[in-house]
Amino acid sequence: MSAAPLDTAAAPPPDRRRAPRRPFRRSRRALERITILGAGVDLVRPEEVMHHVEAAIDEGRPFLVANHNAHSLYLIRRQPELRAFFAAADIVEVDSTPVIAFARLLGLHSRPFHRCTYLDWREHFWSLANRKGWRVFYLGGAPGVADEAARRLSARYPDVQFGTRDGYFDMSPGSAANLDILAQIERFAPHILFVGMGMPRQEQWIAENRQALPACAVFSVGAAFDYEAGVQRAAPRWMGRAGIEWLFRLCADPRRLAHRYGVEPLFLLRPALRDVARAVAERRFLKQPGAGVGPGRS
Repeated sequence: MSAAPLDTAAAPPPDRRRAPRRPFRRSRRALERITILGAGVDLVRPEEVMHHVEAAIDEGRPFLVANHNAHSLYLIRRQPELRAFFAAADIVEVDSTPVIAFARLLGLHSRPFHRCTYLDWREHFWSLANRKGWRVFYLGGAPGVADEAARRLSARYPDVQFGTRDGYFDMSPGSAANLDILAQIERFAPHILFVGMGMPRQEQWIAENRQALPACAVFSVGAAFDYEAGVQRAAPRWMGRAGIEWLFRLCADPRRLAHRYGVEPLFLLRPALRDVARAVAERRFLKQPGAGVGPGRS
């Protein structure tokens, strides 16, 4: 049973065309991919992600965007099959301010603006999708949630076409429900496929079904449409930038998230110590990155 939407009116989106634009790189670079806590991630700005997604869609090629946070870094140690999903991703965003800060301590070229997740690029994405007239399919959420999110978003971005399906189905490969969903997605022919069924279920579904999907950009986005439908409150973005968004979520849902935020980080201490030892051996611990990657460069 889905939760009742919160009684909150969506604010009109800002006019991004009138806002000053920060310069960003339009090509991939060698220093973009780093290994931290035993996983590969990409230090990219939200603007860079949108640029590469737009290019892939214009060229008609598939594109997979994943994201790592402390929870996923814990899960890949318990569920090794998740590693294949992240290895197949074209971009692996860093959805964790503490991980960004830790990379900086290791002498890597991370910056606060490299924190990158749906809530960080949602306005940019929907503005772009509206301008391009993209078809966006959302798979996930409780029954009715994605429909409500699509209704609200359509009022603000009328040129986006929406397809939706809730995430309560038998996702076993070959099941009737899963085959029906794949057929629905194929008929809709999305430019963008958002899969929001919680981690690691959404990553597992994408990995198992990616070869059967049309050429589109696929994102694992968690509770994105729960926020858009108003059934969950998103933390203020200043909390994300300050690295305490986890505290907002923990207070909102302590029973579900106590283990995630109170216990799982302890399992990252060993790989963190290995990273520190490597950084010390390479004489980069607590040092600024090399010249040529300044604060204005990503």
